[in-house]
Amino acid sequence: MARKNASDDPLAPVTLAVGQEELLLDRAVREVVAAAKAADADTDVRDLTPDQLQPGTLAELVSPSLFAERKVVVVRGAQDLSADTVKDVKAYLSSPAEEITLVLLHAGGAKGKGLLDAARKAGAREVACPKMTKPADRLAFVRSEFRTAGRSATPEACQALVDAIGSDLRELASAVTQLVADVEGTIDEAVVGRYYTGRAEASSFTVADRAVEGRTAEALEALRWSLSTGVAPVLITSALAQGVRAIGKLSSARGGRPADLARELGMPPWKIDRVRQQMRGWTPDGVSAALRAVAEADAGVKGGGDDPEYALEKAIVTIARAARSRGRA
Repeated sequence: MARKNASDDPLAPVTLAVGQEELLLDRAVREVVAAAKAADADTDVRDLTPDQLQPGTLAELVSPSLFAERKVVVVRGAQDLSADTVKDVKAYLSSPAEEITLVLLHAGGAKGKGLLDAARKAGAREVACPKMTKPADRLAFVRSEFRTAGRSATPEACQALVDAIGSDLRELASAVTQLVADVEGTIDEAVVGRYYTGRAEASSFTVADRAVEGRTAEALEALRWSLSTGVAPVLITSALAQGVRAIGKLSSARGGRPADLARELGMPPWKIDRVRQQMRGWTPDGVSAALRAVAEADAGVKGGGDDPEYALEKAIVTIARAARSRGRA
């Protein structure tokens, strides 16, 4: 439910996606890429993190080519760009190149505000992607997802879905997609209850997702919530193992389209995209350390230790640290 400015053209020279809600940021990028590929199927897409965009890199990316090809250049974490690179981006904003669409993903806030202000002053198309911390915001998001899908859901059904799944927008969006695909007619509270009440497996995967993303505090919070609602510790260690193995499998796979990798690795295409997002900070040593931590936790929750909760907490901290190992290398 990202909010856009009035002059909304996905092919505007510059799109500024502002906020910290990963799902909305990813959707903002996908919208631009889809529009560019609709205009030119051979569009070249470059998706860069701050460490990949060094001084001079942007100039190389936007320089005219012999074939006048369309390009989409995505810059994630724009608030973390170096001072010299920020100068390059600001200079580009004053005279953007034809057939090039620049997408800046910025967390908002004080850090990197100069670049944020410069993009707005240059007339960038802006997409607001705020973190949805309030239950009312998540409820509005679910309602919007059903409307976008062209389906009707009762207010009670929307509330039940938020209550069952919690704060993860990706899971909420996925749940709406599943209900729309599986259920005919109006979706009511009984349908949601049948599908999602007591979703122990889903809550354990929330713990795993937060851990492999390096979000320690959120992973531990999700762990405590899961255990308090009766989720078996063994389900959580299983989800942690699957999350870390997916990182390892994808990081060692050959590059390619999500559909090709999905066939090779036995994952659905949507999961390929998700794991790609999660694996950015990982190293091979980090994967090995995380797998050892999961094995120790698994032994701990199956009788090898006195405190299963402590065993899980220890594993989560190790996994989250491993998820940030590339930044410390």
